[in-house]
Amino acid sequence: MLLNKPAGLTSNQALQKVKRLLNARKAGHTGSLDPAATGMLPLCFGEATKVCAFLLNADKTYRVTARLGIATDTADADGSEIATAEVPALSAGQWSEILQSFRGDSLQVPPMYSALKKNGKRLYELARKGETVEREPRPIRVDEISLLEIAGNRLAFRVHCSKGTYIRTLVEDIAQKAGTVAHTARLHRESVGGFQAADMLDLTSLEAAAASGADALRALLLPPDVALEGMPQVSLEMLTADRFCAGQAVPAKPQGFAGLVRVYDVAKEFMGVGELSEAGTLAPKRVFRTGEKNP
Repeated sequence: MLLNKPAGLTSNQALQKVKRLLNARKAGHTGSLDPAATGMLPLCFGEATKVCAFLLNADKTYRVTARLGIATDTADADGSEIATAEVPALSAGQWSEILQSFRGDSLQVPPMYSALKKNGKRLYELARKGETVEREPRPIRVDEISLLEIAGNRLAFRVHCSKGTYIRTLVEDIAQKAGTVAHTARLHRESVGGFQAADMLDLTSLEAAAASGADALRALLLPPDVALEGMPQVSLEMLTADRFCAGQAVPAKPQGFAGLVRVYDVAKEFMGVGELSEAGTLAPKRVFRTGEKNP
């Protein structure tokens, strides 16, 4: 399920609300959004929680609004002001050039207000105590970045980037390159992997569906293999598929590559995710029981 997370909820709070509506036993989300952020939060229930790990690696697209001239300790609008600076009078073309300079691979230092751990402690826990510790730069990739609007001290842009990219830090780095400071005023995630904004559902719609009955709400769930459409697929004969589902490595037709694949039986029933060797051996990585009715 693709939730359009509202502002003011943590990702886990949003997950728990939908989990209660579904009366689900197992639930997980793929990639946290800050409480102030809105937009796409893929939620997985029941057997579908097995795809969470694969979606964590997906690229993401954000619409970002930055407030120029003011820096905050959290790098977003929830933080306290820590610095101000003049905003340079740059043209839209000059801002576009600055944005384009961030395309490609680079190293990014994660913010102190993040859930990353240092010596067993969450960075945000240390930050709340006024502590600052050294953070190792992490590789990120910006595939596309485009200017949407520049109006006074407001800069809006869209960015398509790799997993692990901190948009709050990107905003600060963009401002620094322009000779000023900034913080993220609004952040909306538009897509995760192949999922698009048009497929999102808001909490109000889900609550209305739940009021109509469990079947109406469950009808909104997506099959788990939809999240894996970027993977190649392999089909297995029934007896071989049974062995795969029992956790055994099985022979499969070589595909000319090695890596993760979606696995189906001859009836096109989704079996799970396997790792295919170049020689044609298929080892199970995640096996799905798609006949399970109650998540």
